[in-house]
Amino acid sequence: MPFQPVIPEKLADAVVRQVEELILRGILRPGERLPSERDLALRLGVSRPSLREAVMQLQDIGLLTTRPGAGVYVADVLGNAFSPALVELFARHDEAASDYLSFRRDIEGLAAERAARLGTDTDLQVIQTVFDKMRAAHAKRSPDEEARLDAQFHMAIVDASHNVIMLHMMRSMYDLLREGVFYNRQIMFQQRTTRAALLDQHGAINTALQARDPGGARAAVESHLDFVGRALADAQKAARHDVIARQRLQHEQQGGK
Repeated sequence: MPFQPVIPEKLADAVVRQVEELILRGILRPGERLPSERDLALRLGVSRPSLREAVMQLQDIGLLTTRPGAGVYVADVLGNAFSPALVELFARHDEAASDYLSFRRDIEGLAAERAARLGTDTDLQVIQTVFDKMRAAHAKRSPDEEARLDAQFHMAIVDASHNVIMLHMMRSMYDLLREGVFYNRQIMFQQRTTRAALLDQHGAINTALQARDPGGARAAVESHLDFVGRALADAQKAARHDVIARQRLQHEQQGGK
């Protein structure tokens, strides 16, 4: 018979498994501080020695890190997704931004499709809540806040797809975007007409998701990222043209003929 003896699980191992699952599912995020040892032991219903043993195991496998005098944090498990040399290479070449948007278009279209089919009602409520915050930031004319919420909105859709590989991969991609590796997101939100168009596009994505329309959600995401790509190309072209215009102006001011 294919039965094996049941081996009781150590409390420390149970804690390790729970923390691993929380990190895997994106609930505990890189850089997030864990509660104090006393508080966490109470929440988990384990002794402090068992908790310490679990934390040591998680540190040994690189999922947690201790900062002297500051506590225990989730390690930057995404930090090595791209080497520093590759990140610098991305930043130096405009084609990387185009390829980045193309990649996002494909992956986020799939994520939106999955979210419409597989997301729970609570997932959709999270997306709706973030979109409501986007509308409020738009009314306050807060480009920086809109840019931050833009990334949060897209990440909420990826979360709702319930694919942990996609979740961690896209979180790494958004981190590069937040750091301005590919382009400055705030530029997209500084022009009033562009800001209004972006809000409408996010609204179309949200409407399709709330209606649980997989095809409509995917199409809305693809249309949105196509717009971002065109706007980015236009901004890059305008910047190049302005360099030439400034040279002409300088020449004229210096009495050129």
